[in-house]
Amino acid sequence: MKASRHTYGLGLLAGASLLAMSTATFAQDTDSDDLVFEEIIVTAQKREQSLQDVPISISALQGDKVQNFAAGGEDIRLLSSRVPGLNAESSNGRLAPRFYIRGLGNTDFDLAASQPVSIVVDEIVQENVVLKSFPLFDLERVEVLRGPQGTLFGRNTPAGIVKFDTVKPSQEFSAYVNAGYGTRNNTSVEAAVGGGITDTLSIRVSGLYQSRSDTIDVQNGTLVSNALGGFEEFAGRVQVLFEPTDNFSALANVHYRDNEGTSALFRANILSTGSNELNENFDRNTVFFDNPIDNPQEAQAWGASLRLEYDFNENTTLTSLTGFETAENSSFGDIDGGNPNGPGLIPFQSATRDGLDDLEQFTQEIRLSSQATDDIYYQVGFYYFDSDLTIRTEPFFVPDTLVRHRNDTWAIFGQVSYDLSESTTLTGGIRYTEDDRTADAFSGAFNSQIPQVAVSGDHVSWDVALNHAVNDDWSVYARVASGFRAPSIQSRDVAFFGFPTVATEETIISYEAGFKANLVENRLRWNGSIFYYDVSDLQVTAVGGADNNVALINVDEAIGFGFETDIEFLVSENFTFATGVAFTDTQINDANLRVPVCGSGQCTPLDPLDADGFAFVDGNPLPQAPRWTLNATADYHVPVGDNDEFFIFADFALQGFTNLLIYEAVEFSTSGTYELGLRAGYRWNDGQYEVAAFGRNITNQANLRGVIDFNNNTGFVNAPRIWGVQFLANF
Repeated sequence: MKASRHTYGLGLLAGASLLAMSTATFAQDTDSDDLVFEEIIVTAQKREQSLQDVPISISALQGDKVQNFAAGGEDIRLLSSRVPGLNAESSNGRLAPRFYIRGLGNTDFDLAASQPVSIVVDEIVQENVVLKSFPLFDLERVEVLRGPQGTLFGRNTPAGIVKFDTVKPSQEFSAYVNAGYGTRNNTSVEAAVGGGITDTLSIRVSGLYQSRSDTIDVQNGTLVSNALGGFEEFAGRVQVLFEPTDNFSALANVHYRDNEGTSALFRANILSTGSNELNENFDRNTVFFDNPIDNPQEAQAWGASLRLEYDFNENTTLTSLTGFETAENSSFGDIDGGNPNGPGLIPFQSATRDGLDDLEQFTQEIRLSSQATDDIYYQVGFYYFDSDLTIRTEPFFVPDTLVRHRNDTWAIFGQVSYDLSESTTLTGGIRYTEDDRTADAFSGAFNSQIPQVAVSGDHVSWDVALNHAVNDDWSVYARVASGFRAPSIQSRDVAFFGFPTVATEETIISYEAGFKANLVENRLRWNGSIFYYDVSDLQVTAVGGADNNVALINVDEAIGFGFETDIEFLVSENFTFATGVAFTDTQINDANLRVPVCGSGQCTPLDPLDADGFAFVDGNPLPQAPRWTLNATADYHVPVGDNDEFFIFADFALQGFTNLLIYEAVEFSTSGTYELGLRAGYRWNDGQYEVAAFGRNITNQANLRGVIDFNNNTGFVNAPRIWGVQFLANF
């Protein structure tokens, strides 16, 4: 097993290098002075910098590329495997995504679960999983920051950050509308308009509407047609920018979303004992439920933020960033995914509804940044976070359980960048954090109040990085960074005659080195990095066994190493090609850690078992940690006259071997899952208008994304194929 992992890694690294060298050689034969990439500006260090100057492994996607991926009504999980080293999945449908970077993530499905990948939208952290699912529209850029980001972004970022920046208001008028319709009555309308109201006031209003019809048949003794699979989503955002003087600005942001539809579709016994291939019981257009509720899901959320910025002079700026988020949701699941008349054995029926009765999150950051001298840039700041949420769990066989989670944290931080020379910059940062969390539960199972559970921790995070510009086209960097995930509480089991479990603080030390290059007269971008990390007291969730218990545990150690590389190449003025590859090898090091295996008895564990049938997981890979990912896009257009063109855009995403649970079993892993997308059409009037046909998952590939192992071999898969047409107009 270990040898094959290394072989994969070396082979992919060699392949990526050969691809880069071959494309560069070809490009040298087709040089054109007018054909160059624009510089990529990122805000990964809370200031605008060229991507080449930032000593962090970063992938940046422009908003128009995200629009291509989202053509079929996809949610935020569309980023999975389309960025090297990034995975995303959910057993709660569109409303509770889980992210993994370099193999680090959390498979816990509880709505209060702590995640090691942070989602940041317009500089506001979206801590809860429901907040993380806010729809994507009117985006300027997506940045994926790999590795610990504990200095500037704080706790719960040991794996990295997915950072979204929306298009901001400006004095210049701009507007667009992007409307599409496809199979399964898939409808999508995205629009925005903005510009100056007065000389000092600008506004931008944007919105998204998406829907899909119920097209999944439910077999429950009698056939009920078109009962599931649909959704309806509306989201909007209003931003107002006030600039009364040259040295002061205020940006206000108010956003809202309303979602109603179907949660995850669980399918019973779609895996046969001894195989991880979907069997004949799987039918993409049918599920076998036995509850008249039929897996509904809904959510409402709104939030607001205010960014105030004051320039003391041209070098020193004081920034205040205030954010407030609130959400409610409900999600029902027929967890066993079957009924007595369906395929395979269902030992007993299981259905649960979970939801946020109320969530409120408040954040405040104040930071001072300054270009103190020609050689020194610094920023220092204070951060405060407060979250209060109540989760209602309805098992139906006992009264409801209510758990109130409260989390308070504060931190002070600072970072300094010092130019050792014209070509070399040393950056160092440090952050001190205190974090307190409590859980108060009323258990319907025990019909009583559970004693309060409280955890707290404090930690110093730091990082040091060196960036060296070899020349105008090449830079290399090395970085050592630490980070942590605050102590956390898992209280869902109090609804099922269990008790809360806690996990102590998780810490990480990470080492990486990489390069960033603009080659062939700035027509080829090539970035790459290698990394190694060591996590102590890794927080993981053990789910399963005959009782389907959910328990937080700390793993003594987990290590990971690998590489990621991405290449973007302007082959000609009509053709752009991009590809990315990542390889990650992870390993659990904990000789005494045992977890329950499938309660159904229908799986084939590969780990040693103790006398109680628990699996020793020492040496296993982390769950939902793809060994490798590969993504590629190709954009080709043919000019027609002076201002028009035909175009075609294709994208491909592939995910290699992935162990789905913390223990290893023949049935609960995947290998070689992929999706292919296509978009082709005609642009006219110098790109102002566009009409296109699109296809998402055009091969209708059924990829196993997760399993439930306590009752039978239940699984859930990716979204189905969607064909459609779009019209886009820019004004």
